[in-house]
Amino acid sequence: MGPRRPGGTGLSRLVSVLSPGRFAWWRPEVICYRAMNTRPREQILTLIAIALTFGSGAMDVASFTRLGGVFTSVMTGNIVLGGLAVAERSLSLAAHAAVSIAGYIAGVAGGTWIAYGFKAAKPADDEGRASVLPAHVNWALFAELVLLAGLTTGWEITGARPAGWAQFCLLAVAAAAMGVQASAVNEMGLTNVSTTFLTGTLTGLVSSLVRPGQETPHGLRRFGVLIGLAVGAGLCGLLVATAADGAPALPLAAIITTLVLAVKPLRSGR
Repeated sequence: MGPRRPGGTGLSRLVSVLSPGRFAWWRPEVICYRAMNTRPREQILTLIAIALTFGSGAMDVASFTRLGGVFTSVMTGNIVLGGLAVAERSLSLAAHAAVSIAGYIAGVAGGTWIAYGFKAAKPADDEGRASVLPAHVNWALFAELVLLAGLTTGWEITGARPAGWAQFCLLAVAAAAMGVQASAVNEMGLTNVSTTFLTGTLTGLVSSLVRPGQETPHGLRRFGVLIGLAVGAGLCGLLVATAADGAPALPLAAIITTLVLAVKPLRSGR
């Protein structure tokens, strides 16, 4: 008898092929997931990503023009501004950059804690849910709504020109809201786009467009969030120049739109 070939006998190979794992997609929960993961759901997720990016673009313009010349979602830019502050010995710029970074970190931590807390406490809310986003993600987005509502209130109280400690407080709240948003987007599974920092999104879009012989996955979503960012920033800039009191209404409207889309019911099979 010759040496046994690697791979085992025909019977063992047949058993491995017929193992339950090979047919996992027949399980009801997997079938439901695939039914949910169809085109209508992906289209709504694209709209959600665009709405959130619109809001972050508006928020960055509002913070850069009225909250100390720093960003609330682009932490790379704030780190660069922190380095510039050290070089120029600008205590004010350094303090604003530090507050924004700290607020963003707190927002990411808080949003993650909220999402995982509700997911662990009420796992049944996510199972069998027929809406676009799971319940624990919606709770994180609701936390962002609360933060943005507080920001809007403080913005109006200060006459759209906060200064001193009020400015630092509003900056921290705005950055925390963007941090919560970033953590919620991570929970959505949108690995191909971001709604707060878009350099990677732009890189992925351009690379996929110029690479020969390859499709452009999620190209519309990537292009949409880039346009959403520019439109949000442009509209907020226009409001800051003409009616600054209304600037926080843009990110607030964006998160409300997102929550409305998030709870939209999906029929199985759509």
